[in-house]
Amino acid sequence: MASSALSFRSINYPVLDEQERLQRIVQFARVIATRRSVREFSAEPVPFELIDQAIAIANTAPSGANKQPWRFVVVENVELKRRLRIAAEKEEWEFYHNRATPEWLADILPLGTSWQKPYMESAPYLIIVFRQDYELRLGPDGTPCQHSNYQVNESVGIAVGFLLAALHVAGLATLVHTPSPMGFLVKELGRPANERPFAIIPVGYPAENAQAPDLVKKSLEDVRLRL
Repeated sequence: MASSALSFRSINYPVLDEQERLQRIVQFARVIATRRSVREFSAEPVPFELIDQAIAIANTAPSGANKQPWRFVVVENVELKRRLRIAAEKEEWEFYHNRATPEWLADILPLGTSWQKPYMESAPYLIIVFRQDYELRLGPDGTPCQHSNYQVNESVGIAVGFLLAALHVAGLATLVHTPSPMGFLVKELGRPANERPFAIIPVGYPAENAQAPDLVKKSLEDVRLRL
């Protein structure tokens, strides 16, 4: 058997009594349960350090073979945000009017969404998440070679979950936006051939009078099966 090039280290988890473990998870549950998708953002500036720290947390997410097949592109330039909004709304108008199924339109009707995406400009930051379908490395002869990544969608999805939780804990509002299709992001942001758009995440403080649907989540009994 070939030896691994990796070294291993002991896992040092905190020693807690059962009561403290429960208190920690209950407290996190209370915080994360208040998260909602926000579409109205304040113009108040957000310290970039908060964004950086949240992305650093996302970067700790597990991934297939530890390939970390993600890239987080943070857009704060006003003109670039405007161009991205125009491109996104073009695709969304086409989707809402010509490609969306009647069932899909009926399902989202109560949420009050439309093809118009003003938050693409009003949010202080847009975090554009790209998935890396493969790695590009230089081969022995100096030419680029492709190296596979694994469980890419699963890995990037977990990282995005970490990111959303971290931003919410920091008191920041977010939304996951996935215009269909998203190829315009590759061109506008100059991304390489191995990267594909995964999601657009507007980030900022919620506007003073921002509202979100009063959603009812499934109960624990509806989603958990204990055998």
